[in-house]
Amino acid sequence: MASTTTTPESTKLFCLGNPLLDIQVLNGEKYLEKYGLNYDEIVKDKVIYVAGGASQNTARGAAYILPPNSVVYAGCVGNDDFHTQLQSANNREGVQSLYQIKTDDKTGACAVIITGHDRSLVTTLRSAEKLELRHLESDGVLPFIEAASVIYVEGYFLTHGTEIVEWLSKKASASNKTFIMNLSAPFIAQFFTSNIQKILPHIDILIGNESEASAWATATNYPGSPTDLQGIAQSLSTSTKSNTLRKRTVIFTHGDQQTVVVAGPNEKAINVPVNPLTKDEIVDTNGAGDAFAGGFVAGYILKKGLEESVLLGHQLAAMCVQQSGPQYKFPKVNLL
Repeated sequence: MASTTTTPESTKLFCLGNPLLDIQVLNGEKYLEKYGLNYDEIVKDKVIYVAGGASQNTARGAAYILPPNSVVYAGCVGNDDFHTQLQSANNREGVQSLYQIKTDDKTGACAVIITGHDRSLVTTLRSAEKLELRHLESDGVLPFIEAASVIYVEGYFLTHGTEIVEWLSKKASASNKTFIMNLSAPFIAQFFTSNIQKILPHIDILIGNESEASAWATATNYPGSPTDLQGIAQSLSTSTKSNTLRKRTVIFTHGDQQTVVVAGPNEKAINVPVNPLTKDEIVDTNGAGDAFAGGFVAGYILKKGLEESVLLGHQLAAMCVQQSGPQYKFPKVNLL
């Protein structure tokens, strides 16, 4: 089991998000045929429990590559078995869990219905949407935030915790930390556009995929094509930025096609190729985007170049999709 004796002095990466336990069902067509989804019914089937939550997946991915005791993760959980499973997964992979525990609520869960190489997700946030700012300001968490050089937040958190993300992003900007946000899902860009716009001035690196980029373009009336990843990335890189010491970098992945990187206003796009896997090599795409972010963030913290960091993200994502759920190979494989 990996050490989780992370101290503020050893912290490099602080991640914030919704802690969720993924409940995976293979060959789940019968559930998709129904109008509703019953978690109690699903768990009676043959299921796989996997530690999940977008930022938590990314934290574990980054910890897979970074030196020991570098990564901490904060979120809100219940005092139950799901919480214990999440903490055990983080312990195994070297992530320090800084959970706020709600004794009167349950840990969030995500039903992951796998049908072939496709997946359908249905989430119940439960305690995950009840994180309080006072927890981040507490003596047990704040020193880790202040020590980290990189802050990472998932877009999903903006569905309920925009004020917390705004506080954290402003704090990062004021102290010249790198603030990274992942769009996480098209519906975040589509329905929580104004929430993103509140945070955008403080974002140093924005990560998304082609569907999220398209949703953002449509929601903000981007004048070009919603499939023009380079143009959308360049547009995002030029918007107002609170910390002018570094330019905003925008990264859009596109499955097995090349990843687009724009490293600031008027910068030429970098197209980073992907080495695609065969269909037979792919087990489950759940968590691939989070794994990419984990690999990229680790490379960035290790001061790799942008392209090299993206390639590291590709490697970790490729490893992830060859596992069941957002997991990584053990014993560890050296990707550096």
